[in-house]
Amino acid sequence: MGEVAVMRSEPLQFECNDMKHLTEGDTYATETNAELDHGEESSQSTNNEKTNDLLEKGYMEYGCQHYRRRCRIRAPCCNEVFDCRHCHNEAKNDISIDQKLRHDIPRHQVKQVICSLCGTEQEVQQNCINCGVCMGKYFCGTCKLFDDDVSKQQYHCSGCGICRTGGRENFFHCYKCGCCYSILLKDSHPCIEGAMHHDCPVCFEYLFESRNDITVMPCGHTIHKSCLNEMREHYQYSCPLCSKSVCDMSKVWEKLDLEIAATPMPEPYQNKMVWILCNDCGKTSRVQFHFVAQKCLNCKSYNTRQTRG
Repeated sequence: MGEVAVMRSEPLQFECNDMKHLTEGDTYATETNAELDHGEESSQSTNNEKTNDLLEKGYMEYGCQHYRRRCRIRAPCCNEVFDCRHCHNEAKNDISIDQKLRHDIPRHQVKQVICSLCGTEQEVQQNCINCGVCMGKYFCGTCKLFDDDVSKQQYHCSGCGICRTGGRENFFHCYKCGCCYSILLKDSHPCIEGAMHHDCPVCFEYLFESRNDITVMPCGHTIHKSCLNEMREHYQYSCPLCSKSVCDMSKVWEKLDLEIAATPMPEPYQNKMVWILCNDCGKTSRVQFHFVAQKCLNCKSYNTRQTRG
């Protein structure tokens, strides 16, 4: 161990004591090399800044009402240029267009995009091959989707086959329903095959590709959140598809109990019996007829309809 210690100390002593043997040229050479290294680092830093500036050029300054992006797309179906697929679909499905010519763009077949800054048409890619600008901070090569507004927390769902918003960690894909739901519904939602692969029962927009918020009703059917709120404003509280109640109606049923008790039936109807089908539990019952409503004997719901028995 002592020999190792001596061997380490000797070079250090040599370097300190023999600095006087270095020539003036050697000293200048050492300084020059240091300056060169510093110059290379400075040059590399400048290049990185220029690259970043180029990628950020035009950020959030281009796009349409649907997306902020720095490119336009060429539709493979009609060979026309549009800001995005929604702009295409709105234009090509307008009421002024001949019904036979109306169509939607096949989004996955888009092959060409045009840079909004330099106008270069090119194959689908995130950065322009001519000016180098980033055409969309979020980019999906599968969906051919560009978007600079990453606050939407976009992600591509392989199960759905399209991009969704809201953050991957906040959603899960239900393979029976065939769509993404909030993680809050993972163990509680009723599964219905292809639940979102149909039109909204109120506004008839195709739900699977809708950009508006969608909610799942207790029966498992899906609907636009805004359409459900509009139904409630018009005192409609049952699913347009299956007629089941869309919320807890127990307080309403209690009020109907009081109203029926306070409204005696005329004598000819006092003993009239009818068969009813409950929209909530699906059971049939034979109950006393009343003008106001008939109550299900099984679940106590007034969401019923008369049947012939």
